Amino acid sequence: MKVAILIPVSPFEPLETILKSVERIKSLDLESFKSKIIYVIDKKNPNDERIERLKEIDVEIIIRDENRGKRAGAINDGLDFLKDFNPDYLVIFDVDSNPSRDFVKMCVRALEKDKKAYLASTRRYIYNPINLTSKAVWFEYRVLNFLLKRTRFKQFNGLIGVLRFDKISRYKLREDFIAEDAEFATRMHCLGYRAILVDGKLLEQAPMNWKDLFNQRCRWYYGGLQLWKYFKDVLRTRDLGFMISWISSLTLTYVVSIFSPLLPLSIPYLIYKFGFREGLKGFVGLIIHTFILQSSAIYSIFTFLFKRGVEWKPVERIETYRFHIR
Repeated sequence: MKVAILIPVSPFEPLETILKSVERIKSLDLESFKSKIIYVIDKKNPNDERIERLKEIDVEIIIRDENRGKRAGAINDGLDFLKDFNPDYLVIFDVDSNPSRDFVKMCVRALEKDKKAYLASTRRYIYNPINLTSKAVWFEYRVLNFLLKRTRFKQFNGLIGVLRFDKISRYKLREDFIAEDAEFATRMHCLGYRAILVDGKLLEQAPMNWKDLFNQRCRWYYGGLQLWKYFKDVLRTRDLGFMISWISSLTLTYVVSIFSPLLPLSIPYLIYKFGFREGLKGFVGLIIHTFILQSSAIYSIFTFLFKRGVEWKPVERIETYRFHIR
């Protein structure tokens, strides 16, 4: 069985983050697969030192002189590159993804048992809850993991997981959509396929400051608004559970402030996880987090209505950290 691992890298990602990524990906259990590891690098300048460093490591690289289609374009270029190899499964990670060693094996096993599944992935967890911003996102992910198990519309951020190569190579990603992952997930569900949640764990970084969080969520909210063009297709599925989950994800998330009265319920859990003082700080972070999300939703609605678009901006990364979670 053949598996290809694809990691798109934006011009903003620092070399240290990429090298950490290579270290993590090479530690995966791939012994039972014929595999390739490919990094798709969007050059940041003519003398990009990241490319020269990766050439010294046992991974394949695709160099893009222009970032057409951003992340979606990088993945599509990776699909074209893999045509001759023609893997059974494509694994997509972000450069900050930190999967468990058996991630690929567990997901492939699940896909082998479910022929209607186009993607398998695991719950996400934040590995850098070291300040107000990242602690708030850490708690948000815990809530999302709870909901993910119950929703009929399972949409994994970034399509991070294991996909059937024949499906993604046939339908490709739409490069004109900001949220290419949610757009692809919507199309697949409308075609009668599904994504499945597998037991396991994948760690990733949360934004380290409120500005980065605001910019990230502006992109996500703007991308969600683009998905309404599929509303009639969603209704044609006549799958009530999917329709409710899909519509809820594109409505309730835009009025997140209505859930703010429930925030105090998080205090005992935060104190249990982080201790009394840090737990209370985490609660303050959740209040700010709710305000940031609501503000970015409103901003995205106006930019969408006035057709202004959104801009991709670099985010702060951290590769050395110390924290303790019970």
